[in-house]
Amino acid sequence: MSDVEEANTRAHHEEWARVVAALARRFGDLDIAEEAAAEAFATAVERWRADGVPPNPGGWLTTTANRKAIDRIRRENKRDDKHKEAQMLHDNTPPEPLGAIDDDRLRLIFTCCHPALAMEARVALTLRMLGGLTVPEIARAFLVADSAMEQRITRAKAKIKAARIPYRMPSAGDLPARVSGVLAVLFLVFNEGYLASGPDTDPVRHDLTAEAIRLTHLIRALLPDDGEVAGLLALMLLIEARRPARVSASGELVALDEQDRGAWDAALIAEGHRLVRERLAAAAAGVAPGRYQILAAINAVHTSARDMRDTDWSQVLALYDQLVRLDSSPVIALNRAIAVAEIDGPEVALAAVNRLDGALAGYHAYHAARADLLRRLGRSQQSRAAYDRAIELAGNTAEIANLTRRRDQLR
Repeated sequence: MSDVEEANTRAHHEEWARVVAALARRFGDLDIAEEAAAEAFATAVERWRADGVPPNPGGWLTTTANRKAIDRIRRENKRDDKHKEAQMLHDNTPPEPLGAIDDDRLRLIFTCCHPALAMEARVALTLRMLGGLTVPEIARAFLVADSAMEQRITRAKAKIKAARIPYRMPSAGDLPARVSGVLAVLFLVFNEGYLASGPDTDPVRHDLTAEAIRLTHLIRALLPDDGEVAGLLALMLLIEARRPARVSASGELVALDEQDRGAWDAALIAEGHRLVRERLAAAAAGVAPGRYQILAAINAVHTSARDMRDTDWSQVLALYDQLVRLDSSPVIALNRAIAVAEIDGPEVALAAVNRLDGALAGYHAYHAARADLLRRLGRSQQSRAAYDRAIELAGNTAEIANLTRRRDQLR
């Protein structure tokens, strides 16, 4: 990769959300914001190759994207309104703050997560507008066809325009009801960064995990007493703490049982554990924990163990039993079965996993879990077939490398 391409890729990771959010605030149109930003990044490749990378790539991209947006509006506006054009071009008066926290990206998230939109549309739109993911990458995260995802995003933007959904933070009274949808979006953004689904992207995208954590910190500042906001933040921090040990020097994903725990980020673990202890104290006082708080507690158990053998699997299973009562999704059942394998053995766990075949047949982690359990039971031929299916469905290159190695170690 040339220096210009590398600079453009880095700028896309770091600046896409800022550029799109600034354009959305100024022009109030997500289509214009997205397309002008994309044009600016495309122009950057050509201009930077000829003129060199500017000292402030983000500022250059924002200015260029603003000009692209104005050019588009001029082309589409058939009326000769020179005064309006002059205002768009020269009026740089900063807008008044629209919420408790003046952050363009946070306002954009609440716009994309408006309750008028279906949950799937909210998540997909935020991944596109804030995360800068391509439609194929988002489609892989949702396990749907690219064309279906393209239509979903297009319809969501059209609904925002038709319903005149405002680009602003919700009022204080509306915040609690709106925040759950935002948390779901942020968690999926984080997951896409922690284990990227696209085959042509970095296996771990720190820009996405960092952005999800940053925005969750902002939401916690808005709602300091919301247990699920604190739980999601703790969960992200404890997962992010393991990132330095997750990919080997050869580019292979490193499973939890093989990770160098000395490479984990101790500061993030300490902050995550502190938040979990706060939520445990609230639970002891009679406040029932939510989904994210229980997931954070499970990760606190994992990050408390010095090695895999020290893991308190009984506590992990008890927490999953508690979680299943709140979220009976097949993915949660799959993760619970992995804990069952450590307590009751792989045969009991395999029976539980096999019952999920109908719901998770297209999910690579389901086949990877089956392959591992079959390997532990000495059923190498069936394990190999399950690994082959997991490799076929997996999109992350680092994960494919790990699955391939495990398959090739079979007798």
